[in-house]
Amino acid sequence: MSLNNQPLVSVVIPCYNHENFVQDCIQSVIDQTYENIELIVIDDGSKDSSVEKIQQMIESCEKRFVRFEFRYRLNKGLTATLNEALEWCRGEYYSAIASDDMMCIKKTESQVSYLKAHKNCAAVFGGVELIDESNNIIGKRLNETKVFSFKEIILNQHDLPASTQLARLKIIKEIGGYNTNIKIEDWYMLLKMTVKEQFEVHYLDQLMCMYRFHNENFSKNMKLMSIEMISILQDYRDSKLYKKALIKVYRMEFSYYKKNKEFLNALVILVKLVKLKFFGN
Repeated sequence: MSLNNQPLVSVVIPCYNHENFVQDCIQSVIDQTYENIELIVIDDGSKDSSVEKIQQMIESCEKRFVRFEFRYRLNKGLTATLNEALEWCRGEYYSAIASDDMMCIKKTESQVSYLKAHKNCAAVFGGVELIDESNNIIGKRLNETKVFSFKEIILNQHDLPASTQLARLKIIKEIGGYNTNIKIEDWYMLLKMTVKEQFEVHYLDQLMCMYRFHNENFSKNMKLMSIEMISILQDYRDSKLYKKALIKVYRMEFSYYKKNKEFLNALVILVKLVKLKFFGN
């Protein structure tokens, strides 16, 4: 397929203090087999040498991409950075990847083909290889191809790694972009995409990205995650799935505290669980 016949894909890389990884991330986008890509990189006030590392790749990016934008400024936070990038995006499809992760070489090509063939799919995800800080492969998360509705999303019956996403940009913009008060931006967006049941999100049984697993991953902090998830669920209090979803969040938190022998915290969550399950509050 010639460049002119390919839908434009907008790839966004928000960067914050990833001097050791950001060049690998950018290179993985350069290496994509799909040609018609615009790349937007925003450094969110890094205090390390991330900006210098990105600047070293400007010439390569300008040669490779149909459009390349790089901006660096003071720190505003991830969701504000993603919203800023969305204002620049001109593509039919949209992908945001963390600056410490990397794309597999055929990610964009495979996902564009899939979205073109599945018109009711708002976004498609895939599997990841887990890598350490030295790019050593330490594991893999790869599941069967599956379709997810709002029910599976709100009840957390899914495994959809954020960096593997390719979404329809029009839908992302219709939702209103990202909520700057929310840190679990991926779950928030999944719920918004599927709540009207007009669209689904799909998982494709292919490795799409290399996900960096290290001590700074937000997803490892269960307490903060639980607070964020409960906050997000407030938008769905009228849903018949709200109570069940909230119970599931508390159960996840309880299991975490129990496993880590934080028995006082576990007891607090257990009391909340009992009150919610039997008294509804």
